[in-house]
Order: sequence, then C-alpha cells, then structure tokens
Amino acid sequence: MIGQPDLHTLVAHLGPLVGTWRGAGSGSYPTIESFSYVEEVTFGHVGKPFLAYGQKTRHAETSLPLHAESGYLRPVAANRLEFVLAHPTGILESLTGTVETNSRGLVLDLHSTSVTGTATSVSVTAVVRRFELVADVLSYKVAMAAVGEPLTHHLAGTLHKST
Repeated sequence: MIGQPDLHTLVAHLGPLVGTWRGAGSGSYPTIESFSYVEEVTFGHVGKPFLAYGQKTRHAETSLPLHAESGYLRPVAANRLEFVLAHPTGILESLTGTVETNSRGLVLDLHSTSVTGTATSVSVTAVVRRFELVADVLSYKVAMAAVGEPLTHHLAGTLHKST
C-alpha cells in the first residue's frame, strides 16, 4: 500500500486545510428562496504544489443533492493563491487572492479574475470567496454577481474537521 506523500513545500502553509470537513450552511440570493444545507468539503494532496478541492451539498431537510464543485488551490507566491473551480452546472471560476497565516489560523480572500460558462449555464459575472480556519473550524462566505444582480451575499457555512 502506498502511503500519503508529504506536502509539497509550496503548500506546507496550507496543510491545516488538508482533510475532510463537514457541517452546515445557508444560502440566499435575490432571485431564489433562501435555503439551508449540509456540506462536505475535502482538501487533498498528492505531493505536488497544489491542493485538490471537492465540495458537495445536500438540502438540510430533504437530503436531496443541491450542488457540487471541484478544483485546485494553487499557491503562486508566499501569500498569493489561485483557485480554479468547475461546477456541474457549466460554470468555471478562476479566482486569485491572498492567504494570511496568523496565530489563530488561516484566512483566504479570493476574488474572481474570470467566470465563464457553457452555452446552457446561468450568467455569473463575479465571485468572491473568503475562508477562515481557526483550530478545527472552517467557515466561509461566498458572494456573487449573477443573472443581472450586482455582487451580493450568496452562501455562508461552518464546517468541522472530521479527518
């Protein structure tokens, strides 16, 4: 059996993210009804200078699948990151931003440099994501500009490390 490789030195400062996180969140947007969900996020690595990211959510009451996304978190300088994401709805996000390491944990602030979609996806023009990691609690907020609406709060969640 092959063991887990060591983290690449360029992602060592992101090591506390590696693992599986589970929790709950809520969403709202001017064009939809507000909703609650349960979520699982995984950050993994293969020893290369990036972290793989996977996310999936289910409706809090019905357990029906809601959303998923996958991608890669890539350090490009000591405190600079790129985050590339694909959504099954046909949306592709490219974000850039900063990572701050402090005595409490990590803060990632990411802003889209481009959001594009397939011919059948909804129109999303901007996304802002903020992750905060303190001990074994990962919280996040997502804002987006879509379907003619300006940049507006969309999602917030709190996850706890499970592995």
